[in-house]
Amino acid sequence: MAEQEYRIESDTIGPVKIPKDALWGPQTERSRNNFPSGELMPLQIIRAFLHLKKAAAQSNVEVGDEPEEKGKAIEDAIDHLLALSDEELRKDFPLHVLQTGSGTQSNMNVNEVVANLANKLHPGLDILPNDDVNRGQSSNDTYPTAMNIVAVEAIDKLEPAIEHLISELKEKQNKYWKTVKVGRTHLQDATPLTFGQEVSGYISALKHDLEYIRQLKPTLYELAIGGTAVGTGLNAAPGMTEKIAGKLSEVYGHEFKVDTNKFWGLAHHSGIDVMHGALKTLAADMFKIAQDIRFLASGPRAGYNELNIPANEPGSSIMPGKVNPTQAEAVTMAAAKVFGNDTTITFTASQGNFEMNVYKTVMIAAFLDSCDILTGTITGFADKMIHGLTVNADRMDDLLENSLMTVTALSPHIGYHEAATIAQTADKEGTTLREAALKSGKVTEEQYNEWMDLLKMTNIDRSKPED
Repeated sequence: MAEQEYRIESDTIGPVKIPKDALWGPQTERSRNNFPSGELMPLQIIRAFLHLKKAAAQSNVEVGDEPEEKGKAIEDAIDHLLALSDEELRKDFPLHVLQTGSGTQSNMNVNEVVANLANKLHPGLDILPNDDVNRGQSSNDTYPTAMNIVAVEAIDKLEPAIEHLISELKEKQNKYWKTVKVGRTHLQDATPLTFGQEVSGYISALKHDLEYIRQLKPTLYELAIGGTAVGTGLNAAPGMTEKIAGKLSEVYGHEFKVDTNKFWGLAHHSGIDVMHGALKTLAADMFKIAQDIRFLASGPRAGYNELNIPANEPGSSIMPGKVNPTQAEAVTMAAAKVFGNDTTITFTASQGNFEMNVYKTVMIAAFLDSCDILTGTITGFADKMIHGLTVNADRMDDLLENSLMTVTALSPHIGYHEAATIAQTADKEGTTLREAALKSGKVTEEQYNEWMDLLKMTNIDRSKPED
Protein backbone atom coordinates (compact mmCIF):
# COMPACT_ATOMS: atom_id res chain seq x y z
CA MET A 1 0.00 0.00 0.00
CA ALA A 2 1.27 3.47 -0.84
CA GLU A 3 1.85 5.66 2.22
CA GLN A 4 -1.23 7.80 1.60
CA GLU A 5 -3.40 4.65 1.38
CA TYR A 6 -2.80 3.34 4.87
CA ARG A 7 -2.64 4.22 8.53
CA ILE A 8 -0.53 2.52 11.19
CA GLU A 9 -1.98 1.00 14.34
CA SER A 10 -0.40 -1.28 16.90
CA ASP A 11 -1.55 -4.37 18.76
CA THR A 12 0.31 -6.46 21.33
CA ILE A 13 2.65 -7.83 18.65
CA GLY A 14 3.56 -4.52 17.03
CA PRO A 15 2.61 -1.95 14.34
CA VAL A 16 0.36 -2.89 11.41
CA LYS A 17 -0.43 -1.06 8.17
CA ILE A 18 -4.19 -0.82 7.71
CA PRO A 19 -6.10 0.58 4.71
CA LYS A 20 -6.75 4.23 5.52
CA ASP A 21 -10.55 4.15 5.41
CA ALA A 22 -11.06 0.67 6.84
CA LEU A 23 -13.09 0.44 10.04
CA TRP A 24 -11.22 -2.66 11.18
CA GLY A 25 -8.02 -2.68 13.21
CA PRO A 26 -4.69 -4.49 13.40
CA GLN A 27 -5.91 -7.97 14.34
CA THR A 28 -8.33 -8.01 11.42
CA GLU A 29 -5.60 -6.81 9.09
CA ARG A 30 -3.21 -9.51 10.26
CA SER A 31 -5.84 -12.19 9.63
CA ARG A 32 -6.71 -10.72 6.24
CA ASN A 33 -3.10 -11.19 5.16
CA ASN A 34 -2.38 -14.42 6.99
CA PHE A 35 -5.49 -16.33 5.85
CA PRO A 36 -6.48 -15.33 2.30
CA SER A 37 -7.96 -18.65 1.15
CA GLY A 38 -11.41 -20.19 0.95
CA GLU A 39 -14.87 -18.81 1.46
CA LEU A 40 -15.55 -15.62 3.36
CA MET A 41 -16.99 -15.73 6.85
CA PRO A 42 -20.77 -16.02 6.42
CA LEU A 43 -22.50 -12.74 7.08
CA GLN A 44 -25.07 -14.58 9.18
CA ILE A 45 -22.26 -15.11 11.70
CA ILE A 46 -21.34 -11.43 11.59
CA ARG A 47 -24.93 -10.31 12.18
CA ALA A 48 -25.29 -12.78 15.05
CA PHE A 49 -22.09 -11.38 16.55
CA LEU A 50 -23.46 -7.87 16.28
CA HIS A 51 -26.67 -8.81 18.07
CA LEU A 52 -24.60 -10.62 20.71
CA LYS A 53 -22.28 -7.64 21.23
CA LYS A 54 -25.26 -5.31 21.51
CA ALA A 55 -26.90 -7.57 24.09
CA ALA A 56 -23.61 -7.80 25.98
CA ALA A 57 -23.14 -4.01 26.03
CA GLN A 58 -26.68 -3.48 27.31
CA SER A 59 -26.28 -6.23 29.91
CA ASN A 60 -22.95 -4.92 31.13
CA VAL A 61 -24.49 -1.50 31.64
CA GLU A 62 -27.44 -3.01 33.51
CA VAL A 63 -25.22 -4.94 35.92
CA GLY A 64 -22.97 -1.93 36.43
CA ASP A 65 -19.90 -3.29 34.64
CA GLU A 66 -19.87 -0.78 31.74
CA PRO A 67 -20.38 3.00 31.79
CA GLU A 68 -23.76 3.87 30.33
CA GLU A 69 -22.34 6.29 27.78
CA LYS A 70 -19.97 3.66 26.40
CA GLY A 71 -22.68 1.05 26.28
CA LYS A 72 -24.94 3.45 24.37
CA ALA A 73 -22.15 4.28 21.91
CA ILE A 74 -21.53 0.59 21.25
CA GLU A 75 -25.26 0.06 20.77
CA ASP A 76 -25.49 2.97 18.30
CA ALA A 77 -22.58 1.65 16.24
CA ILE A 78 -24.09 -1.82 16.10
CA ASP A 79 -27.51 -0.51 15.08
CA HIS A 80 -25.81 1.37 12.24
CA LEU A 81 -24.06 -1.80 11.07
CA LEU A 82 -27.16 -3.98 11.35
CA ALA A 83 -29.03 -1.56 9.10
CA LEU A 84 -26.53 -2.09 6.25
CA SER A 85 -27.21 -4.36 3.32
CA ASP A 86 -25.12 -7.51 3.02
CA GLU A 87 -23.05 -5.90 0.27
CA GLU A 88 -22.36 -2.85 2.42
CA LEU A 89 -21.66 -4.94 5.52
CA ARG A 90 -19.14 -7.14 3.74
CA LYS A 91 -16.79 -4.17 3.20
CA ASP A 92 -15.96 -4.12 6.91
CA PHE A 93 -15.85 -7.89 7.46
CA PRO A 94 -13.40 -9.35 4.93
CA LEU A 95 -12.10 -12.40 6.80
CA HIS A 96 -12.22 -16.03 5.72
CA VAL A 97 -13.59 -19.18 7.31
CA LEU A 98 -10.19 -20.84 7.20
CA GLN A 99 -8.56 -18.88 10.01
CA THR A 100 -8.01 -19.77 13.63
CA GLY A 101 -10.42 -22.54 14.56
CA SER A 102 -11.75 -20.63 17.55
CA GLY A 103 -12.95 -17.75 15.36
CA THR A 104 -10.87 -15.30 17.40
CA GLN A 105 -10.04 -13.12 14.41
CA SER A 106 -13.69 -12.74 13.40
CA ASN A 107 -14.62 -11.91 16.99
CA MET A 108 -11.90 -9.26 16.96
CA ASN A 109 -13.00 -8.06 13.53
CA VAL A 110 -16.40 -7.31 15.04
CA ASN A 111 -14.88 -5.77 18.16
CA GLU A 112 -12.58 -3.50 16.13
CA VAL A 113 -15.22 -2.36 13.66
CA VAL A 114 -17.77 -1.63 16.40
CA ALA A 115 -15.20 0.24 18.51
CA ASN A 116 -13.92 2.36 15.63
CA LEU A 117 -17.41 3.21 14.43
CA ALA A 118 -18.56 4.01 17.99
CA ASN A 119 -15.60 6.38 18.36
CA LYS A 120 -16.54 8.08 15.11
CA LEU A 121 -20.16 8.47 16.19
CA HIS A 122 -19.26 9.48 19.75
CA PRO A 123 -15.85 11.25 19.72
CA GLY A 124 -13.91 11.46 22.97
CA LEU A 125 -15.19 8.25 24.63
CA ASP A 126 -12.14 6.18 23.63
CA ILE A 127 -14.01 2.90 23.23
CA LEU A 128 -11.63 -0.06 22.98
CA PRO A 129 -12.21 -3.34 21.12
CA ASN A 130 -11.09 -5.65 23.93
CA ASP A 131 -11.84 -3.68 27.07
CA ASP A 132 -15.26 -2.35 26.04
CA VAL A 133 -16.86 -4.20 23.11
CA ASN A 134 -15.50 -7.56 24.27
CA ARG A 135 -16.08 -6.88 27.98
CA GLY A 136 -16.89 -10.05 29.92
CA GLN A 137 -16.47 -12.17 26.81
CA SER A 138 -13.98 -14.35 24.95
CA SER A 139 -13.84 -15.55 21.38
CA ASN A 140 -14.09 -19.00 22.93
CA ASP A 141 -17.65 -18.38 24.16
CA THR A 142 -18.89 -15.75 21.69
CA TYR A 143 -18.15 -17.76 18.55
CA PRO A 144 -19.98 -20.93 19.67
CA THR A 145 -22.85 -18.73 20.80
CA ALA A 146 -23.02 -17.18 17.34
CA MET A 147 -22.80 -20.68 15.84
CA ASN A 148 -25.93 -21.85 17.63
CA ILE A 149 -27.82 -18.66 16.81
CA VAL A 150 -27.17 -18.88 13.07
CA ALA A 151 -27.89 -22.61 13.08
CA VAL A 152 -31.33 -21.90 14.56
CA GLU A 153 -31.91 -19.14 11.99
CA ALA A 154 -30.99 -21.49 9.15
CA ILE A 155 -33.32 -24.21 10.43
CA ASP A 156 -36.09 -21.60 10.71
CA LYS A 157 -35.75 -21.05 6.94
CA LEU A 158 -35.53 -24.74 6.10
CA GLU A 159 -38.67 -25.84 7.94
CA PRO A 160 -41.12 -23.89 5.72
CA ALA A 161 -39.42 -25.30 2.61
CA ILE A 162 -40.06 -28.84 3.84
CA GLU A 163 -43.66 -27.97 4.71
CA HIS A 164 -44.15 -26.47 1.24
CA LEU A 165 -42.91 -29.61 -0.49
CA ILE A 166 -45.19 -31.73 1.69
CA SER A 167 -48.11 -29.54 0.63
CA GLU A 168 -47.30 -29.94 -3.08
CA LEU A 169 -46.93 -33.70 -2.68
CA LYS A 170 -50.27 -33.93 -0.88
CA GLU A 171 -51.99 -32.46 -3.92
CA LYS A 172 -50.53 -35.20 -6.11
CA GLN A 173 -51.30 -37.85 -3.50
CA ASN A 174 -54.96 -36.86 -3.37
CA LYS A 175 -55.31 -36.42 -7.12
CA TYR A 176 -53.85 -39.84 -7.90
CA TRP A 177 -54.99 -41.75 -4.84
CA LYS A 178 -56.79 -44.37 -6.93
CA THR A 179 -54.46 -44.40 -9.95
CA VAL A 180 -53.15 -47.96 -9.95
CA LYS A 181 -49.63 -48.74 -11.14
CA VAL A 182 -47.00 -51.44 -10.96
CA GLY A 183 -45.12 -51.65 -7.69
CA ARG A 184 -41.41 -52.38 -7.80
CA THR A 185 -39.06 -53.98 -5.29
CA HIS A 186 -35.40 -54.84 -5.98
CA LEU A 187 -35.89 -52.92 -9.27
CA GLN A 188 -38.21 -55.76 -10.34
CA ASP A 189 -41.97 -55.88 -10.84
CA ALA A 190 -44.01 -56.32 -7.68
CA THR A 191 -47.68 -56.19 -6.70
CA PRO A 192 -49.75 -53.10 -7.57
CA LEU A 193 -50.18 -49.95 -5.56
CA THR A 194 -51.57 -46.57 -6.44
CA PHE A 195 -49.41 -43.59 -7.29
CA GLY A 196 -51.13 -41.76 -4.46
CA GLN A 197 -50.01 -44.45 -2.03
CA GLU A 198 -46.47 -44.22 -3.37
CA VAL A 199 -46.47 -40.45 -2.87
CA SER A 200 -47.86 -40.88 0.65
CA GLY A 201 -44.61 -42.67 1.50
CA TYR A 202 -42.65 -39.60 0.37
CA ILE A 203 -44.88 -37.38 2.49
CA SER A 204 -44.47 -39.57 5.55
CA ALA A 205 -40.68 -39.54 5.17
CA LEU A 206 -40.61 -35.74 5.03
CA LYS A 207 -43.00 -35.40 7.96
CA HIS A 208 -40.75 -37.64 10.02
CA ASP A 209 -37.70 -35.62 8.96
CA LEU A 210 -39.42 -32.42 9.99
CA GLU A 211 -40.32 -33.90 13.36
CA TYR A 212 -36.74 -35.07 13.94
CA ILE A 213 -35.51 -31.55 13.23
CA ARG A 214 -38.06 -29.98 15.56
CA GLN A 215 -37.28 -32.41 18.36
CA LEU A 216 -33.56 -31.69 18.12
CA LYS A 217 -33.80 -27.94 17.62
CA PRO A 218 -33.93 -27.02 21.35
CA THR A 219 -30.38 -28.32 21.84
CA LEU A 220 -29.25 -25.33 19.79
CA TYR A 221 -30.85 -22.96 22.29
CA GLU A 222 -28.11 -23.76 24.83
CA LEU A 223 -25.55 -20.95 24.57
CA ALA A 224 -21.90 -21.01 25.58
CA ILE A 225 -21.78 -17.29 26.43
CA GLY A 226 -20.54 -16.79 29.97
CA GLY A 227 -17.84 -19.44 29.77
CA THR A 228 -15.24 -16.90 28.62
CA ALA A 229 -11.80 -18.46 28.07
CA VAL A 230 -12.04 -22.05 29.34
CA GLY A 231 -15.55 -22.38 30.76
CA THR A 232 -14.97 -20.91 34.22
CA GLY A 233 -16.57 -17.55 33.40
CA LEU A 234 -13.51 -15.51 34.44
CA ASN A 235 -14.11 -11.73 33.96
CA ALA A 236 -17.84 -12.10 33.20
CA ALA A 237 -19.90 -9.97 35.60
CA PRO A 238 -22.52 -11.85 37.66
CA GLY A 239 -25.94 -11.76 36.01
CA MET A 240 -24.57 -10.54 32.67
CA THR A 241 -25.06 -13.75 30.71
CA GLU A 242 -28.64 -14.35 31.87
CA LYS A 243 -29.51 -10.88 30.63
CA ILE A 244 -27.79 -11.58 27.30
CA ALA A 245 -29.87 -14.75 26.83
CA GLY A 246 -33.07 -12.82 27.51
CA LYS A 247 -32.21 -10.11 25.01
CA LEU A 248 -31.20 -12.59 22.31
CA SER A 249 -34.42 -14.50 22.89
CA GLU A 250 -36.38 -11.32 22.18
CA VAL A 251 -34.40 -10.64 19.00
CA TYR A 252 -34.69 -14.13 17.53
CA GLY A 253 -37.97 -15.37 18.96
CA HIS A 254 -36.50 -18.48 20.58
CA GLU A 255 -35.93 -19.32 24.24
CA PHE A 256 -32.16 -19.23 24.42
CA LYS A 257 -30.65 -20.23 27.74
CA VAL A 258 -27.27 -20.02 29.42
CA ASP A 259 -27.76 -22.36 32.39
CA THR A 260 -25.65 -25.03 30.69
CA ASN A 261 -22.24 -26.55 31.31
CA LYS A 262 -19.77 -24.10 29.80
CA PHE A 263 -16.93 -26.61 29.66
CA TRP A 264 -19.17 -28.63 27.34
CA GLY A 265 -20.22 -25.51 25.43
CA LEU A 266 -16.65 -24.54 24.53
CA ALA A 267 -15.12 -27.97 23.92
CA HIS A 268 -18.06 -29.83 22.35
CA HIS A 269 -20.54 -28.87 19.66
CA SER A 270 -22.91 -31.79 20.11
CA GLY A 271 -25.99 -29.76 19.16
CA ILE A 272 -24.55 -28.78 15.78
CA ASP A 273 -23.42 -32.35 15.18
CA VAL A 274 -26.67 -34.07 16.09
CA MET A 275 -28.81 -31.53 14.25
CA HIS A 276 -26.76 -31.95 11.11
CA GLY A 277 -27.39 -35.68 11.44
CA ALA A 278 -31.08 -34.86 10.99
CA LEU A 279 -30.19 -32.74 7.95
CA LYS A 280 -28.28 -35.68 6.53
CA THR A 281 -31.34 -37.88 7.05
CA LEU A 282 -33.48 -35.30 5.26
CA ALA A 283 -30.96 -35.19 2.42
CA ALA A 284 -31.03 -38.98 2.14
CA ASP A 285 -34.82 -39.01 1.92
CA MET A 286 -34.78 -36.17 -0.61
CA PHE A 287 -32.26 -38.09 -2.71
CA LYS A 288 -34.54 -41.12 -2.68
CA ILE A 289 -37.65 -39.12 -3.61
CA ALA A 290 -35.89 -37.21 -6.40
CA GLN A 291 -34.33 -40.43 -7.68
CA ASP A 292 -37.70 -42.20 -7.79
CA ILE A 293 -39.38 -39.39 -9.66
CA ARG A 294 -36.67 -38.90 -12.25
CA PHE A 295 -36.61 -42.66 -12.95
CA LEU A 296 -40.41 -42.88 -13.19
CA ALA A 297 -40.29 -39.93 -15.61
CA SER A 298 -37.48 -41.44 -17.68
CA GLY A 299 -38.07 -41.74 -21.39
CA PRO A 300 -40.34 -40.62 -22.89
CA ARG A 301 -40.04 -43.57 -25.29
CA ALA A 302 -37.27 -45.75 -23.87
CA GLY A 303 -37.81 -45.47 -20.13
CA TYR A 304 -40.49 -46.00 -17.50
CA ASN A 305 -42.44 -42.97 -18.76
CA GLU A 306 -45.04 -43.22 -15.98
CA LEU A 307 -44.71 -39.54 -15.08
CA ASN A 308 -44.57 -36.35 -17.09
CA ILE A 309 -42.28 -33.65 -15.71
CA PRO A 310 -42.36 -29.94 -16.52
CA ALA A 311 -40.04 -28.70 -19.26
CA ASN A 312 -38.23 -25.92 -17.43
CA GLU A 313 -35.42 -25.45 -19.94
CA PRO A 314 -34.00 -27.17 -23.04
CA GLY A 315 -32.32 -30.38 -21.96
CA SER A 316 -29.57 -30.58 -24.51
CA SER A 317 -27.33 -28.35 -26.59
CA ILE A 318 -27.40 -30.89 -29.44
CA MET A 319 -30.61 -32.95 -29.10
CA PRO A 320 -33.68 -30.85 -29.96
CA GLY A 321 -36.75 -31.27 -27.79
CA LYS A 322 -34.99 -33.09 -24.96
CA VAL A 323 -36.35 -32.55 -21.44
CA ASN A 324 -34.20 -33.42 -18.42
CA PRO A 325 -35.13 -33.84 -14.73
CA THR A 326 -32.93 -30.92 -13.73
CA GLN A 327 -34.66 -30.12 -10.45
CA ALA A 328 -34.24 -33.72 -9.33
CA GLU A 329 -30.59 -33.57 -10.34
CA ALA A 330 -30.09 -30.42 -8.27
CA VAL A 331 -31.63 -32.15 -5.24
CA THR A 332 -29.38 -35.19 -5.58
CA MET A 333 -26.28 -33.03 -5.98
CA ALA A 334 -27.28 -31.03 -2.91
CA ALA A 335 -27.70 -34.30 -1.01
CA ALA A 336 -24.20 -35.38 -2.02
CA LYS A 337 -22.85 -32.08 -0.70
CA VAL A 338 -24.76 -32.51 2.58
CA PHE A 339 -23.29 -36.00 3.00
CA GLY A 340 -19.83 -34.47 2.59
CA ASN A 341 -20.64 -31.68 5.03
CA ASP A 342 -21.79 -34.29 7.53
CA THR A 343 -18.41 -35.99 7.33
CA THR A 344 -16.75 -32.62 7.93
CA ILE A 345 -18.97 -31.87 10.91
CA THR A 346 -18.60 -35.35 12.40
CA PHE A 347 -14.82 -35.09 12.26
CA THR A 348 -14.62 -31.51 13.49
CA ALA A 349 -17.01 -32.22 16.37
CA SER A 350 -14.61 -34.91 17.55
CA GLN A 351 -11.73 -32.43 17.81
CA GLY A 352 -12.56 -30.81 21.15
CA ASN A 353 -9.05 -31.07 22.53
CA PHE A 354 -8.98 -30.27 26.24
CA GLU A 355 -10.96 -27.07 26.91
CA MET A 356 -11.84 -26.01 23.38
CA ASN A 357 -12.82 -27.26 19.96
CA VAL A 358 -10.69 -25.46 17.36
CA TYR A 359 -12.69 -26.34 14.23
CA LYS A 360 -15.60 -24.03 14.97
CA THR A 361 -15.41 -21.86 11.85
CA VAL A 362 -15.37 -24.67 9.30
CA MET A 363 -18.01 -26.61 11.26
CA ILE A 364 -20.62 -23.86 11.16
CA ALA A 365 -19.77 -22.97 7.56
CA ALA A 366 -20.53 -26.57 6.56
CA PHE A 367 -23.76 -26.53 8.59
CA LEU A 368 -24.96 -23.30 6.99
CA ASP A 369 -24.08 -24.60 3.53
CA SER A 370 -26.23 -27.69 4.09
CA CYS A 371 -29.18 -25.63 5.29
CA ASP A 372 -28.87 -23.19 2.41
CA ILE A 373 -28.67 -25.75 -0.38
CA LEU A 374 -31.41 -27.92 1.11
CA THR A 375 -33.73 -24.94 1.50
CA GLY A 376 -33.10 -23.80 -2.06
CA THR A 377 -33.27 -27.13 -3.84
CA ILE A 378 -36.30 -28.38 -1.88
CA THR A 379 -38.17 -25.20 -2.77
CA GLY A 380 -37.18 -25.49 -6.43
CA PHE A 381 -38.13 -29.16 -6.49
CA ALA A 382 -41.57 -28.36 -5.06
CA ASP A 383 -42.29 -25.41 -7.35
CA LYS A 384 -40.63 -26.43 -10.59
CA MET A 385 -41.07 -30.19 -10.62
CA ILE A 386 -43.73 -31.52 -8.23
CA HIS A 387 -46.22 -28.71 -8.87
CA GLY A 388 -46.35 -29.45 -12.60
CA LEU A 389 -46.00 -33.22 -12.34
CA THR A 390 -48.67 -35.33 -14.08
CA VAL A 391 -49.29 -39.05 -14.50
CA ASN A 392 -49.14 -40.91 -17.81
CA ALA A 393 -52.12 -43.14 -16.99
CA ASP A 394 -52.09 -45.09 -20.28
CA ARG A 395 -48.48 -46.08 -19.75
CA MET A 396 -49.21 -47.15 -16.18
CA ASP A 397 -52.12 -49.28 -17.41
CA ASP A 398 -50.00 -50.92 -20.12
CA LEU A 399 -47.21 -51.81 -17.69
CA LEU A 400 -49.73 -53.10 -15.17
CA GLU A 401 -51.46 -55.23 -17.76
CA ASN A 402 -48.16 -56.86 -18.71
CA SER A 403 -46.96 -57.33 -15.15
CA LEU A 404 -46.66 -60.90 -13.91
CA MET A 405 -46.61 -60.13 -10.21
CA THR A 406 -50.34 -59.53 -10.04
CA VAL A 407 -50.42 -63.33 -9.96
CA THR A 408 -49.90 -62.89 -6.21
CA ALA A 409 -53.67 -62.34 -5.94
CA LEU A 410 -54.25 -65.90 -7.18
CA SER A 411 -51.97 -67.46 -4.58
CA PRO A 412 -54.53 -67.60 -1.72
CA HIS A 413 -56.93 -69.44 -4.04
CA ILE A 414 -54.71 -71.89 -5.94
CA GLY A 415 -51.53 -71.94 -3.86
CA TYR A 416 -48.11 -70.30 -4.16
CA HIS A 417 -46.58 -73.06 -6.31
CA GLU A 418 -49.36 -73.13 -8.91
CA ALA A 419 -49.43 -69.33 -9.09
CA ALA A 420 -45.65 -69.27 -9.63
CA THR A 421 -45.99 -71.82 -12.42
CA ILE A 422 -48.56 -69.62 -14.17
CA ALA A 423 -46.30 -66.55 -13.94
CA GLN A 424 -43.26 -68.49 -15.20
CA THR A 425 -45.25 -69.96 -18.09
CA ALA A 426 -46.50 -66.52 -19.13
CA ASP A 427 -42.95 -65.15 -18.99
CA LYS A 428 -41.47 -68.08 -20.93
CA GLU A 429 -44.16 -68.13 -23.64
CA GLY A 430 -44.52 -64.36 -23.88
CA THR A 431 -48.23 -64.40 -23.15
CA THR A 432 -50.34 -62.41 -20.76
CA LEU A 433 -50.97 -63.62 -17.24
CA ARG A 434 -54.64 -64.04 -18.08
CA GLU A 435 -53.83 -66.35 -20.98
CA ALA A 436 -51.44 -68.44 -18.92
CA ALA A 437 -53.86 -68.66 -15.99
CA LEU A 438 -56.79 -69.83 -18.11
CA LYS A 439 -54.55 -72.23 -20.02
CA SER A 440 -53.43 -73.83 -16.75
CA GLY A 441 -56.95 -75.01 -15.98
CA LYS A 442 -56.54 -73.89 -12.39
CA VAL A 443 -58.60 -70.74 -12.83
CA THR A 444 -61.80 -70.01 -14.70
CA GLU A 445 -62.36 -66.75 -16.53
CA GLU A 446 -65.02 -65.77 -13.99
CA GLN A 447 -62.65 -66.48 -11.11
CA TYR A 448 -59.83 -64.61 -12.80
CA ASN A 449 -61.99 -61.52 -13.25
CA GLU A 450 -63.10 -61.65 -9.62
CA TRP A 451 -59.71 -62.32 -8.05
CA MET A 452 -57.66 -60.03 -10.27
CA ASP A 453 -59.27 -56.75 -9.22
CA LEU A 454 -56.23 -54.49 -9.44
CA LEU A 455 -57.60 -51.65 -7.35
CA LYS A 456 -58.72 -54.10 -4.68
CA MET A 457 -55.17 -55.51 -4.57
CA THR A 458 -53.92 -52.12 -3.31
CA ASN A 459 -56.14 -52.36 -0.20
CA ILE A 460 -57.13 -48.79 -1.00
CA ASP A 461 -60.25 -49.17 1.15
CA ARG A 462 -58.07 -49.90 4.19
CA SER A 463 -55.60 -47.06 3.72
CA LYS A 464 -56.13 -43.35 3.61
CA PRO A 465 -54.15 -40.38 2.32
CA GLU A 466 -51.69 -38.59 4.61
CA ASP A 467 -53.45 -35.75 6.42
